[in-house]
Amino acid sequence: MKLLLHICCGPCAVYPVKELRSSGIEVTGLFYNHNIHPYTEYKLRMDAVRAYAELVQLSVIYREEYRLEEFLVNVAGDPAARCGYCYRSRLEETAKSAAELGFPYFSSTLLYSRYQNQETIREFGEELGERYGVKFHFDDFRRGWQEGITLSKEMGLYRQKYCGCIYSEKERYAKQAVKALSR
Repeated sequence: MKLLLHICCGPCAVYPVKELRSSGIEVTGLFYNHNIHPYTEYKLRMDAVRAYAELVQLSVIYREEYRLEEFLVNVAGDPAARCGYCYRSRLEETAKSAAELGFPYFSSTLLYSRYQNQETIREFGEELGERYGVKFHFDDFRRGWQEGITLSKEMGLYRQKYCGCIYSEKERYAKQAVKALSR
């Protein structure tokens, strides 16, 4: 079975790729993350995927489109609903690419994160799979959360400190500022 795997970052790919490969699935990665802010963070994450891919001999397709303005136009009116746009846009690019490139299946490393909404990702994946004529492979990779962290640290991969968008960056660092002020 051949599968195109959307990869949001190097550390989040470690466990899913290991599990998929151990199940006999032939995995190719797709890096498409137009939402990551700032651009320097985007580059760090892409470089971490490159380093990881080299370490485990994973073929990865890189869509190096940094479309921050498009992301902001689609979420600025309702930042609280941004994750839905983020999931859908990245899954749609993966499903579309899978269909164009002849992959019968697609999935995402978003399914590895304890912080992402598994049901929403699954719903979007299945809907987009139907639209593009490919199947969404759902697997709750969160079971390997700690193993993925441990392995990514052993590999020396860059580990980000927030989900990726400008809003998640603000939330992370604003919480730290509030904690520091309350001490």
